[in-house]
Amino acid sequence: MATKRLYILLLIMAFMSCEDVIQVDLPTSAPRLVIDASFSVFFNEFPSTIEGSVILKLSAPFYQEELEPANNATVFITNTNDGNISQFEENGDTGIYEPIEPFDLPNFNDEYELTVVYDSETYKGSVNLIPAVPIDEISQGEGTLFTGDETEVLVKFTDDGSRDDYYLFDLDFDLYLPTEDRFYQGEQFVFSYFYEDLEPGKEVTITINGVDRQFYNYMTILIDQSGQNGGGPFESVPSTIRGNMVNTTNPDNYPLGYFSLAEANRLSLIIE
Repeated sequence: MATKRLYILLLIMAFMSCEDVIQVDLPTSAPRLVIDASFSVFFNEFPSTIEGSVILKLSAPFYQEELEPANNATVFITNTNDGNISQFEENGDTGIYEPIEPFDLPNFNDEYELTVVYDSETYKGSVNLIPAVPIDEISQGEGTLFTGDETEVLVKFTDDGSRDDYYLFDLDFDLYLPTEDRFYQGEQFVFSYFYEDLEPGKEVTITINGVDRQFYNYMTILIDQSGQNGGGPFESVPSTIRGNMVNTTNPDNYPLGYFSLAEANRLSLIIE
């Protein structure tokens, strides 16, 4: 079986200036609802679990770094095949909505619809559970980049050759990598990721999530525009990137963000 390797180089450019920072007045618009509803299903763990929540925030002007939480929304997920509904409630005033009762593990053949009612408007989005593959191995490498202080972690997995796959790797510490199997269809694939400021004894958990092409494209654009800033791609919204949620009450007031449901697998490594 052929093995391919990809080296992910994190190019860091430092821009230094003695001039004062000038902020340009930019046009502002009414805040939009930002929906971050990502769920990972771990069938290969015992017991099998599903992790995730619905995070609701309001978009902010360009120079505002943090987004305000969207409070007092009604949130639920419906299995459109059998009509089963899972209700969510907000954790305090955080804008984070969690299931009131543990909901059943999803099925690959069923469709799931997320409904959010906020400020008298209804938002909906539908998805299917997307399959993933196991991670074969993760290990610590000896490679470095520019400073020599980076830590290399190698990730090995084997793609399923019977289908076209898209994956989203959660590399821990709010770092993400979308990838597609166009260049390693049905093959074993190895890539290196370089971390900064990892001390010996630190644990790193790598998770592979199965995603569809639309979510792969969405995350590629989002990461490209927001960067790997340590806060996660949904921490700030650099532009009006539309996802798979729609406003059924007022289509012009469309939301930002995404609803996804992924089969996932993970492995952990202690840095030496």
